[in-house]
Amino acid sequence: MLEFIISSAMAEEATKAAAQNPNPIMQFAPFILVFVIFYFLMLRPQKKKMEEEKQLLESLKAGDEVYTKSGIIGEIKGLTNKIATIETTEGVKIKILRSQIGGLAKTIFGQENNTAKS
Repeated sequence: MLEFIISSAMAEEATKAAAQNPNPIMQFAPFILVFVIFYFLMLRPQKKKMEEEKQLLESLKAGDEVYTKSGIIGEIKGLTNKIATIETTEGVKIKILRSQIGGLAKTIFGQENNTAKS
């Protein structure tokens, strides 16, 4: 019976020692898990979206019908590295920053864009 009490006391001391010196990796595991979740839910999709936008801006050419981030729809008449000239209606041209182009207008109206030209 005395051996049982002594072994119980030794086991209790071992668990106290383990509790006082926890594994450092296990202390940071929740933070690592939160960062991994944050990366896959927030950072990775945003990076992918930025790459797609960069590809779109590089592939623009005169004659493309685009919309701006402010909601203006028009046809590109001229392009430089930073400026795009857009014709909104016949004879009305505006200059905007190329980075403010939101996308191609056919993505809004579908493949056939007959409504914007009428």
